[in-house]
Amino acid sequence: MTASVTQDLIDAAVALADTLAQENKALAAMDLPAAMRLLEQKQRAADAFAAARTAAAAANASPAGQQQRLAGQVAGRLRDLADENKRLLERAMAVQGRVIDVIVGAIPKAAGGVPRYTAGGGIAGPRQMPPVSLSARA
Repeated sequence: MTASVTQDLIDAAVALADTLAQENKALAAMDLPAAMRLLEQKQRAADAFAAARTAAAAANASPAGQQQRLAGQVAGRLRDLADENKRLLERAMAVQGRVIDVIVGAIPKAAGGVPRYTAGGGIAGPRQMPPVSLSARA
């Protein structure tokens, strides 16, 4: 039983590592739609890995011989891919933030020539003063 639990853990780790490798490839190419399509697969793989770790811990399973070497290799690969994934996700978020900043900066320029409308639906004239808010207490 211990060997089966250990093999399940190794299999789950390989599946998660393979999914991270696919996502990292998409992120490195800045193919964000492809990376997003992998989100559900990545979540399933991470959940399966967490469940396999819990089962291995509950069974007090520890790999021996060939499984121990394989587990070490998979653990190293998974750690490296997770580190790369974090770096690539941070880069993608920074790029996305810059894109949003450009769009937000362009809005006032684009809206400059757009007519404004009054509450009655007519086109408003040029602003004489900036809008203000008044509040009074009786």
